[in-house]
Amino acid sequence: MFTRRKFLHASAASGVTLAASGLAAPSLAQGAKIKLGYVSPQTGPLAGFAESDAWNIQAFLASDLGRNFEVVVKDSQSNPNRAAEVAKELILSDGVNLMLAASTPENTNPVAGVCEGEGVPVITTVAPWQPWFIGQQGNPRDPASWQSFDYAFHYFWGMEDVIRVYTAMWDQLATDKAVGGLFPNDADGNAWGDNDNGLRPGLAEKGYALTNPGSFQNLSDDFSAQINAFKAANTDIITGVLIPPDFATFWAQLRQQGLRPKAVTVAKALLFLQSVETLGEAGHNLSSEVWWSPSHPYSSTLTGQSSAELADDFTAKTSRPWTQPIGFVHSLFEVAADVMGRVEDPGDGDAVAEAVAATDMTTVVGKVAWNGAGVPDFAARNVCKTPLVGGQWRMKEAGGYDLVIVENGGASEIPTGGQMEALA
Repeated sequence: MFTRRKFLHASAASGVTLAASGLAAPSLAQGAKIKLGYVSPQTGPLAGFAESDAWNIQAFLASDLGRNFEVVVKDSQSNPNRAAEVAKELILSDGVNLMLAASTPENTNPVAGVCEGEGVPVITTVAPWQPWFIGQQGNPRDPASWQSFDYAFHYFWGMEDVIRVYTAMWDQLATDKAVGGLFPNDADGNAWGDNDNGLRPGLAEKGYALTNPGSFQNLSDDFSAQINAFKAANTDIITGVLIPPDFATFWAQLRQQGLRPKAVTVAKALLFLQSVETLGEAGHNLSSEVWWSPSHPYSSTLTGQSSAELADDFTAKTSRPWTQPIGFVHSLFEVAADVMGRVEDPGDGDAVAEAVAATDMTTVVGKVAWNGAGVPDFAARNVCKTPLVGGQWRMKEAGGYDLVIVENGGASEIPTGGQMEALA
């Protein structure tokens, strides 16, 4: 691909006037701050992922390392098309040196795609790596055609990790291993529900049978077809990847129709305390994967705070409970500071991309190193995996909920606080 970055290099070599092309040269004036672009869903149904953004960015800029940076934030409005638009604005109008993005494939993928096309380095997180990597391929169903990226880098866990965590939680219960899956027609849902690369093969290896009634549109108001399919299959476990409003609708309709599963373990919708609290007592013992918590035994390279101290600081300054994206959004700026501290010219996108690829550090969410560990060869340059455990929401006697880690088989350094309990 003849990217914008390669065009600029070729233009410089041939003496072409850059102003005539309408593209700004990626150079920094002496003493200028390094400019980071950040795209996240500040509004819309995914806004829960961005709750800690302002606090995290302020903490980053106030740190010793952060004083050398400027952060330009754009709201994707939880819309993939908008995410791509603002990413292009950040590149062409704001002239960012490095792009950052988080919060589901709907946000990370369009940003990464624009950056790869424009030759601007980008680091993304908070999306399983398969929907991120495979979802950006020209033909996601043809592995032979998949290609690595020059400028796009991602760190998070993968489908193999969530399958291990979910089944290890369910193995703690007496069930018939009959799983019902809820998969919307979006990047996450299509990846999780894919017969070849989604949950089904991994669940089958663990002895679990998956019933997938088919995809549906986000913000649906009728889940009768899914519920009837689950009844017919004698489903006693429900999983999937839903936005919070859809899970609330489904959960209310499921209970109204008398289906009482022993476990409900759902990604995305059950990550946030606010989403569970809206369910009242019906949220007790719902479960999900846990990618970061105050129990994680890692510290920030920006502030020196432990995970617990970071969570406490967020609550003290915002009067809000801790939320999982705190750690990963914080870690994005840890990685950005580390990367840009290892390049001589922040305006040299190729050098920045190679510095990203050479990263080897321990952040507040764990080790980040694009060294291929635990990742298939085809994704080894661009994907780094981080630890994953499982948690269950428990009602407190005084009201509200605690998230209790109940499974840590793949990350024993993260302590558990109890065992998996069946739904009432």
